[in-house]
Amino acid sequence: MPFINVKTNRTVSADAAEQIKSQLGQAITAVPGKSEGWLMVGIEGGSTLFFRGTDEPAAMVQVSLYGGASSNALNTLTAHITGILTDSLGIDSDRIYVSYAATNDWGWNGSNF
Repeated sequence: MPFINVKTNRTVSADAAEQIKSQLGQAITAVPGKSEGWLMVGIEGGSTLFFRGTDEPAAMVQVSLYGGASSNALNTLTAHITGILTDSLGIDSDRIYVSYAATNDWGWNGSNF
């Protein structure tokens, strides 16, 4: 039950959003037990976002996970996410933050897992 939310100050076309969504669906498999079948993706393009005092292309990616994951798996996922946004939106890797939040409480379909 992962959720990946991408917030960027770049404009994201419908085609680019579809491409990013599909690539994130593949990337999430870096975390054992996670798949595109349970992945929800949010893409917020055109956000007001400043990093290091400038509005040059940047992104903040928040990944929420039911349960947890090893540091190795998260490191691999960070590399995939960074590559996806660099290739799709032209954002330099040093202008992308990725944060992780794990929880044992996750609601779906009217109840919690």
